[in-house]
Amino acid sequence: MQDAPPPDGLIRGPDGLLRCAWHGGDELYRRYHDEEWGRPTADDDRLYEKLCLEGFQAGLSWLTILRKRAAFRELFHGFTIARVAAMDEADVERIVLDARIIRHRGKIVSAINNARRADALRAEHGSLARFLWGHAPDADERPATVTAEWLRANPVTPASTRLSKALKKAGFSFVGPTTVYAFMQSLGFVNDHIDGCCMRDDCAAARDAFTPPG
Repeated sequence: MQDAPPPDGLIRGPDGLLRCAWHGGDELYRRYHDEEWGRPTADDDRLYEKLCLEGFQAGLSWLTILRKRAAFRELFHGFTIARVAAMDEADVERIVLDARIIRHRGKIVSAINNARRADALRAEHGSLARFLWGHAPDADERPATVTAEWLRANPVTPASTRLSKALKKAGFSFVGPTTVYAFMQSLGFVNDHIDGCCMRDDCAAARDAFTPPG
């Protein structure tokens, strides 16, 4: 008798475990799913990096960005906010010629702008993390069960819309609500591993152990 097919939105790996189907079996993508996606951090530089990379990803596959992430990190000084904020037009001209990354001038300029805006938020709020985590959704905004159907129906949420508006007001660019929701998913502001995914409980435990800066 054949095994029953996995539930909608999940795939079974060679290890027999069910995971969110979006990683598609690619080994690099699987490691990202297992080891990074949905795990919280209060590190300002990592939060800034993910905002930038989600902006670069818009219109593309995240796997495309993931495969180029090492080059992005090299060119943008490890996404250290203070160092990127000090970059200038000469840096833009240098980076836009580097075929190892997404050579979108507007997004390269945006990354530098957003570093400067992040520095301003740190001066105002004490940390970028404090500002961002202050926009995490309350439990009553979240579904009782995360399903593939719910995720397909909710590419944006009220919380991602609020944070998007707040970031735009602070001068950030390439931070629309869909991009911001992908950011929130990836850094544990929400746990969108589908129910039944082998990583859902791990990410829930990581979030429970995490104290958002306040």
